[in-house]
Amino acid sequence: MITGELRSKVDKIWEIFWTGGITNPLSVIEQFTYLLFIKGLDEKQTDLEKNAELLGIEVDKIFSDEQENLRWQKFKQLSASDMYDMVSKKVFPFIKTMHGDKNSAFTRYMDDAIFMIPTPQMLEKIVTNIDLLPLSDGDTKGDLYEYLLSKVATAGTNGQFRTPRHIIKMMVELMQPTPTDIIVDPAAGSAGFLVEAGEYLKRNNEDLFAIKELKDHYNNDMFFGNDMDRTMLRIGAMNMMLHGVEKPNIEYRDSLSEKNIDDEKYTLVLANPPFKGSLDHESVAAGLLKITKTKKTELLFLALFLRTLKKGGRCASIVPDGVLFGSSNAHKSIRKEIIENHHLHGIISMPSGVFKPYAGVSTAIMIFTKTGAGGTDKVWFYDMQADGLSLDDKRQPVDANDIPDIISRYHNLENEKDRKRTEKSFFVTKKEIKDNGYDLSINKYKEVEYDRVEYDKPVVIMNRIDEIDSEINTLKAELKTLLNLDL
Repeated sequence: MITGELRSKVDKIWEIFWTGGITNPLSVIEQFTYLLFIKGLDEKQTDLEKNAELLGIEVDKIFSDEQENLRWQKFKQLSASDMYDMVSKKVFPFIKTMHGDKNSAFTRYMDDAIFMIPTPQMLEKIVTNIDLLPLSDGDTKGDLYEYLLSKVATAGTNGQFRTPRHIIKMMVELMQPTPTDIIVDPAAGSAGFLVEAGEYLKRNNEDLFAIKELKDHYNNDMFFGNDMDRTMLRIGAMNMMLHGVEKPNIEYRDSLSEKNIDDEKYTLVLANPPFKGSLDHESVAAGLLKITKTKKTELLFLALFLRTLKKGGRCASIVPDGVLFGSSNAHKSIRKEIIENHHLHGIISMPSGVFKPYAGVSTAIMIFTKTGAGGTDKVWFYDMQADGLSLDDKRQPVDANDIPDIISRYHNLENEKDRKRTEKSFFVTKKEIKDNGYDLSINKYKEVEYDRVEYDKPVVIMNRIDEIDSEINTLKAELKTLLNLDL
């Protein structure tokens, strides 16, 4: 989590933007991200130079010798007016065109990027304060991004909202991406799932960059993301590049439309698709309607996952609780499709406070593998009750946290078979789920133990009340005597 000190420093920078006339939260995040990106490029080249010197090899440069003055460490020392000229006229145009490949996601979405900081004094203040942020730690940088995105306090028109970083991390840990995976988030936003998947791979694969084929795959063909907000696409592309992915495949695309022709392309889906959206049938890809005839985006995205995954491909997606128990034909048909024709592994029920203060919707994580030939024998359920943060609008750190337990139990399912329905996790057979109309709500199967409470007999309770009344009357009489009141 972002510390109080870092939060106050970020708030100070945010206030500089605000008082300077940039009041749209997404615009602030975008401009903030440009400068973080510029600083990150300088830090990345510094690391490349150190490694090259250590290994005795030629430096793979981001800035050529002629572009040295465009580096953060150089222009931050200039006067306010010189810094403004340098950043607005040279550095910003440089990052818009730096990728070289005109078809790359970064180049496409930076094409209409605008440098909005209006005055030299404002830029100098922002640069000075960003320079004080401790961003060498990747986790801190991720926390900073999450905190910035939390400033967007209202949900989007299609119901999308920010996925907390610790929930993203848990889902990635559950799915354990491999160096050969092809990973997609069809509602990518700031690319949080893709970034965390990349970080997981770095932490768990020593040979990731030592083997040329794996390195090339990581940088070019592993990560895919779609979104319909160009600002978020820019932020997502920069986020991916700052985390070491050279050519992220971030696309401006409505994932549910006919224009998305992806079919059996990916091996892993990590997603938190928009909830509560409703689309016209005419705008939805016909192939998705064959799987489930509906206008509801949360159901259509599940159909999309099934279509775009390769056989053997895995999915972990956040879904609203209504997907699990909805009684419409569309709800039942998509659940039946996953259970009967593919392999549903688990349902992790999350408390409604997970997405506060932005939304109070109850959600779950659905985990399945596309097989095309069934495979569901029993489904693992987990009743998550705590995620390490308070479940109110403040979301302060607390001791209670089920996340480590969820990850541990999921990766040791052989130890789960004898658990009772009264415990946090348990198995439910496919037959029982089928007999219940393919209902996947944990409350349908969880058993609650009630402790027997013994109460006193009514006559004892009444006598106790009489004693209390008598004591009250005695005290009232004493008080009146003390106040010299007539009794």
